[in-house]
Amino acid sequence: MALILNNIHEAGTAALMKHAFRLFALLAGLALAGQASAQCYADYKAKQDNPLRLQYGIIELPQSACASVQAARDYAKPVISRSGWTLLQIESIFEPSEFQRRSANAGAIHLRQ
Repeated sequence: MALILNNIHEAGTAALMKHAFRLFALLAGLALAGQASAQCYADYKAKQDNPLRLQYGIIELPQSACASVQAARDYAKPVISRSGWTLLQIESIFEPSEFQRRSANAGAIHLRQ
């Protein structure tokens, strides 16, 4: 009789673990989907001096920089300065669905990461 009760306990534990694994997989999938859809872009204006050159470009932003123009500016400024440009302003922040239309206006410098 003890052997039968032990088997029932093990079957219950296995079912519980399967349920916990499925729940974990679902939550992990939702978390990853949320991160992927939160990606955004910003278009910006930058300059170089001696001689004066102006640039319009697009930069890919991490999720943390999508919340505001100031957050986008804080992220973009050092990235753009590594190429010798000075960030003048962030024009706007937009979703990936707008990328194709806006990248046509950006010319050769259409995406910085």
